[in-house]
Amino acid sequence: MTWKRPARLPALLLALTLALTPAARALTTDQAVALLEDYYIDDVPQSVLEQPTVQQMVEALGDPYTQYFTAEEYGQFLSSMEDIPIVGTGVSALTTQDGLLILRVFSDTPAAESGLLPGDLIVEIDGKSTTGDNVLSASSWLQGEEGTQVKVTYLREGAEHTVTLTRRAITIPATYTELWDGHIGYIDCDTFGDSTLEHFLDGLETYDGQADHYIVDLQDNGGGSINAAMSAAACFTGPALMTYFLDGAGEVTSYGSQLESQTIYPAIVLTNGETASASELFAAAIRDNNAGILVGGRTFGKGVAQQVFDQESYPDYFPDGDALKVTTYRLYAASGTTANVIGILPHLLVDPAIASDVAVLLSGTSPAESTQGTLRIDFGWRWYVDLDTALSEAYRPVFVALLEALPDTARILEGTGGADGWADTTAGDVAEQYGLSEYQARTFSDIDASPYRQQIRQLAVYGMVEGDGTGAFRPEEELTRAQLCALLAQVLAYNSYSGTSRFSDVAADSWYAGAVNTLASLGLVEGVGGGRFNPDAPVDHQQFITIMGRLARMLNLFLDLTADEMPQDALSDPALSGYAGWARESVWLLALSQQGLLGNIINLLWAPAEEIAPTAATTREEAAALTCSLLNYVGILPA
Repeated sequence: MTWKRPARLPALLLALTLALTPAARALTTDQAVALLEDYYIDDVPQSVLEQPTVQQMVEALGDPYTQYFTAEEYGQFLSSMEDIPIVGTGVSALTTQDGLLILRVFSDTPAAESGLLPGDLIVEIDGKSTTGDNVLSASSWLQGEEGTQVKVTYLREGAEHTVTLTRRAITIPATYTELWDGHIGYIDCDTFGDSTLEHFLDGLETYDGQADHYIVDLQDNGGGSINAAMSAAACFTGPALMTYFLDGAGEVTSYGSQLESQTIYPAIVLTNGETASASELFAAAIRDNNAGILVGGRTFGKGVAQQVFDQESYPDYFPDGDALKVTTYRLYAASGTTANVIGILPHLLVDPAIASDVAVLLSGTSPAESTQGTLRIDFGWRWYVDLDTALSEAYRPVFVALLEALPDTARILEGTGGADGWADTTAGDVAEQYGLSEYQARTFSDIDASPYRQQIRQLAVYGMVEGDGTGAFRPEEELTRAQLCALLAQVLAYNSYSGTSRFSDVAADSWYAGAVNTLASLGLVEGVGGGRFNPDAPVDHQQFITIMGRLARMLNLFLDLTADEMPQDALSDPALSGYAGWARESVWLLALSQQGLLGNIINLLWAPAEEIAPTAATTREEAAALTCSLLNYVGILPA
């Protein structure tokens, strides 16, 4: 592989696929063949190139991110990443059975000028009820022709009010900032486009001097422009390398931002399963540069980037304004780790529905005179939780969720008084002290005696291992081939295989069929010959290490490059002598290839390679130990 650092980032997009309707096509099949052969990240099968139409070619490719757009569709695609111009009143509302619940009132709009507030419940629009049969169409009644009026009746604290609004042209920003609780800057970013950085800069400048924490909400943000995401992240990281691209020719290119940090305060980034693409790049940049903390759910898991070819780049191919979006790069974070399939794990894995409340709890102000009544959490940064707020009726379940999500690597201290009085404690002790009986530690009942209990516990906190259904993990139990696939499918949060089974002895209705076939489709596991998988057979150590070596290469660019550049004499190391020839490369990669800053060898296995019996069965605790060690090393598990 070769490396280069370019002067300019090409026009690349990281966005989820849009649902588009078929329409007339302008690009010819010969032109599409040329573009796919020149730019697609992988070799394109001949069967794809021989399809009679461009649309059939794209469908046969089977890549949901490679897509052909008509001129109209391309315009819709581009506009989906920008602010939205409408004629209306300036509110964002949730449709409920009781009416339209106002979630947001945009500034400089008729709604804001009339005094409408978040939490108001709109019950009538122009005398028509917003409930019953009207519930699905009521929100559209707020829009209309510019200059026309609309009468809105709403409830606030049980009292009814009516205002008349004059509709006008307004722009709903894709990113906006507001101040919460007088000191928390809340930035809601729905997409990354040309105006995103300007919105971030405006928000940070507006609340400079007031905000001492920032919450960046990327939930349901499906991506957008890589440049925009990197620039926005740099508002918190400052100048930093943020990503690597690997193209189909094996060339690696690095990119980052030179923008100076716009604040000294950290970002709490909210994520969920629809946080994807460029949003994952933003989240990884915050994580890798210790510029804040991620809270919520595991992200979508899209680690490829697309380049759009259009009239500007290929005028002879797209004279009518159509375009072709092609997957051209594999994307890696600054740590070398991909989000592809596995996604980005937040530091605090909680229900995304309460992530913003958890973020608010973490945004307490540092106590100035007395630490009494404050919980301090040292996890990357120092976070202060006001205990009166945390133990209130409204926040108690949120506080419990926060305590349950804290890994052992987070230090917890309770204020004892004075300006700097702190005493170490644990999440369990805090729960017991304050009577939080609903608190349930994410652990297992039978791991205290295991030498790998810390690794098992860390995987459990992040939802990567499951027990036997009784609260036990059975650490010393031997791992079967089917159980290993189930473990890795859980780690990857990926079990999406459909179709007939790849193996004759893996029945489609077996509990492990999805995991086995998914792992096989990713190239992580293989059969035993004759079309069989032998799911109930134990996994011996050298088989397990081989599979984990493949996983390491899949997840991390630098480990993949290390394996490609393995020295010729590497496999003759005496520590590998007991292993079969087919297993030695993975054992070397995980046990002998990595060096620390002082030149020391970093062994990711649970024991020195020469002390592991290659053909002995792998236990569940050994599997957990290596899995945790690998994921920590590559930066997937938050430190």
